[in-house]
Amino acid sequence: MIQPRIALERPRLPAPLLGAAASVGTQVRQAYVASGLARRVALAREVIPQEREAGKPRLGRLLGEAQALLEPVRRPRRKLDIPATSNPQMVMILPGFATHPVRMRYLAHQLEAAGHSTKRWGLGFNWGPDEEKFQFLELRLADLHARHGRPVVLLGWSLGGLFARELAKRQPDAVAKVITMGSPFSGSPRANNVWRAYQFITGHSVDAPPIAADLAAKPPVETVALWSANDGVIAPRCAAGRPGERDRAIALRCTHIGFTYDPQVIMTVLAELESTRRHAP
Repeated sequence: MIQPRIALERPRLPAPLLGAAASVGTQVRQAYVASGLARRVALAREVIPQEREAGKPRLGRLLGEAQALLEPVRRPRRKLDIPATSNPQMVMILPGFATHPVRMRYLAHQLEAAGHSTKRWGLGFNWGPDEEKFQFLELRLADLHARHGRPVVLLGWSLGGLFARELAKRQPDAVAKVITMGSPFSGSPRANNVWRAYQFITGHSVDAPPIAADLAAKPPVETVALWSANDGVIAPRCAAGRPGERDRAIALRCTHIGFTYDPQVIMTVLAELESTRRHAP
């Protein structure tokens, strides 16, 4: 005997409640489209010609940045012979994108061991440029210049180096030298592995920063670009620059993150500080 099948009827919401839910859903979608989040997602997913990214490091180079995970193991065993300076400098340190000056603390300690003075930029994490930040940095630079009694060396890593170059253009009399480390001031601003993340976080295109800036124009002070063929984030050519965009480019063998701790970088920066032109007090 065949048992009769009992069909269970799904509970249905009252029509007014269904209408209200649909209305709320529509409002949420409209709010999302109008929100900054939607704009940031669109910037991160922007479609561009492939040639705009030409030269960016390959995946293998990017994966090589994981070497930084071994740094806590290597550092206690590292012995650096830091020579005492005969030309002490005041150094303002500017961190890379989405990083804090703490990331550059080890480098700063080595400079201080040689007899230099280091100061943070005073803005915490670097979440990108805006005019308010530059106004703050100009005041901070002027204060350091006045207290030190001589121009300040600007040491910038990655995006921090772009800040340093633009700051030196605004206040050249207060700057003794600009040293950039893996900073993409030349070529396409998309020839790197982080521009999509940058656009999502900052909410603006790398082609249209919220400040007036000519990144490739050389500051009117001595400008040295440190770059590495092992950089897994920034295209080496963009960090090295072309003649006329910097005074000198120095090739190193380190990862992008390694600019903050590699012994070769530390010794190179120390040599640059030692050779910085002396200014009369």
